[in-house]
Amino acid sequence: MRLSALRRPAISSQLRRLFIQTAETPNENALKFLPSMNILKENETREFLSGREAACSPLAVKLFGVDGIKSIMLGSNFITIEKHSDDTDWSLLKPEIFSILTESLSNGLPVVNETDELSNDIGFSEEDDEVVSMIKELIFTRIRPAIQDDGGDIEFASFEEDTGVVYLKLKGACRSCDSSSVTLKNGIESMLQYYIEEVQEVRQIDVSDEEETGAAAEPAPEFQAASISPARREEAPPSL
Repeated sequence: MRLSALRRPAISSQLRRLFIQTAETPNENALKFLPSMNILKENETREFLSGREAACSPLAVKLFGVDGIKSIMLGSNFITIEKHSDDTDWSLLKPEIFSILTESLSNGLPVVNETDELSNDIGFSEEDDEVVSMIKELIFTRIRPAIQDDGGDIEFASFEEDTGVVYLKLKGACRSCDSSSVTLKNGIESMLQYYIEEVQEVRQIDVSDEEETGAAAEPAPEFQAASISPARREEAPPSL
């Protein structure tokens, strides 16, 4: 055996197993990157709209160093990256993004600092009334999985009992997607109205609206499922 072979550094088994795929999203300016490993715990997400917000995530900080990136959303097994405009070509961005993801994930670079709080669910609380519990259950079990498949996420903000309006926050690829209003009305609103007669309307809020409508409730350690009302089940339930 040659001496050079004995001195050859071992290749990390994690690096050999790591591969990254991409998936398109409904937002043409957002792309979903799918590494062959989980990067956060199940149902955890974190969105960064600027490099300044990303200080708690070494991975996101590196990604924001790529010219042309507008926002980053981290999920349990995906990373959604939004570019600034149609003028920025993905063919120019992807090589550098792939390089950062491969190097960071294979070297064990922290995705998010352990001291930082993550959004890990819709915010179930023992103080929720029956209607709010039903809304959150539907979002968590039926709506959120479909939104995450498209490279986004959804947060419950509030429910106005007097008007029947549900306020939601869309994140990731779905936040600025051209079809977000269609998804909100034809998908989410229709489903909530079908199962919950108290819901009259669903509205999307952005970051600047959160102080007016109230931010999502803090997550509870356990989720107690509420019983969905059988009302409005004469026809087939809507889907996203």
